[in-house]
Amino acid sequence: MTSKTVFDEVADFAFLPADKIPQDVLSAAALLLVDTIGVAAGAAHLQAGTIAREMALELFQSDKESQVPMMFDGRLVSKAGAAFAGATQIDNLDAHDGYNPTKGHIGCAVVPALFAFAHRVPELTGRDSLAAFVIAYEIATRAAIALHSTVSDYHTSGAWNALGVGAMGCRLNGSSAMQLRHALGIAEFHGPRSQMMREIATPTMLHDGSGMGALVGVMASQMAMRGFEGAPAITVEACGVADIWADLGTNWTVPLNYIKPYPICRWAHAAIDAVQILQAEENFDAKDIRQIKVKTFGEAARLFPGMPDTTSKAQYSLAFAVAKMVQFGRIGVEHITGDALADNQTADILSRIVIEEDARHNRRFPESRWSDLTIELTNGRVLKSGDVHARGGPESPMDLSEIEQKFHGLCRASISAARASAIWETGLKLTEPNALFRELLAEVTPMVDRPVVPG
Repeated sequence: MTSKTVFDEVADFAFLPADKIPQDVLSAAALLLVDTIGVAAGAAHLQAGTIAREMALELFQSDKESQVPMMFDGRLVSKAGAAFAGATQIDNLDAHDGYNPTKGHIGCAVVPALFAFAHRVPELTGRDSLAAFVIAYEIATRAAIALHSTVSDYHTSGAWNALGVGAMGCRLNGSSAMQLRHALGIAEFHGPRSQMMREIATPTMLHDGSGMGALVGVMASQMAMRGFEGAPAITVEACGVADIWADLGTNWTVPLNYIKPYPICRWAHAAIDAVQILQAEENFDAKDIRQIKVKTFGEAARLFPGMPDTTSKAQYSLAFAVAKMVQFGRIGVEHITGDALADNQTADILSRIVIEEDARHNRRFPESRWSDLTIELTNGRVLKSGDVHARGGPESPMDLSEIEQKFHGLCRASISAARASAIWETGLKLTEPNALFRELLAEVTPMVDRPVVPG
């Protein structure tokens, strides 16, 4: 008898029964799922999501038997189109979860793909939906780490979260192990190997490539089910990455994903949190500040440096985000859209902020996200934050009440409070034995409750 290959182990894991997944992992998955739905609702009015939904209608129509509705829209497109539109929408409001070692995001592609697939699996239980979600996250995580350990460039999340989506599609559609193997190969080959730091240098609606990642992942599973061949995926089957996959099913990474308190690139979060800590301790405001010096890791130091003129630039900011936190004590969608991009007080605070790369923080990236602040006040006092890690992950978790508050805050612009509450409660109950995923579909599928005015 021959020993199992890495792919054999991946295939066994991809079709693992839901009752073999620990309860705490399923519960963590339910929270990540609901948090990402909130981001989808909050992003419904943004221009990027609006354009993506219109493009899905134009490019991804299908026969009536295959159509599914887009999230918070209700109009019918193909599964690939619905996943593309939802992922692009979520990707362009940078408030969704992530996992530090991947240097990116999984849920922004997996969640809309799950909704697209689930419309064609009417009896899908809550626990089985969460199991598919977990499988996708765990496979995408390792595909990301394998990719970044074997290539010189830093690729966007779409390059590897496509594999998680492809695996989820194969699981929910009842594919064979060989079809899964080809789906992973197709997803990897066609996934967008787009350069992340290029987007950091010039932020646009391309964001993190997850719209294309979701599209490719759905297509990969459907193509493989029809007999299209594409194996192997080298991020799974190459000799040099076997150790990355060795802990699959024993080291669960889903509970290690962070949830963001702010709709800003997480590279900026440690500095934002440091401002919040010092404000609470020292009770100063903008007029009291002579200079703010931020020391951070190199990637964060290269975030957009000036006063942004687009929402995309505002989300990939550091100095701008710090200025908003000084000014308002919080950062919401309203602070990165519309008139907030031309706020003179924000610009004045921003002019007093200096960003420096620090070797100490560089050494801690990507496993963690650290920064420290020195604030010089006009009265001569100097305030130091010390090293601060971004909140939201296992290092410094958010309270459930804070996550719920964030969720309702994001939903407010698009859907009623009653509908938001129903989504929150139904999503967290997916772990219960008798829960059906279609109960959540019924709340997320229809169009927004409030007029969509793109921002």
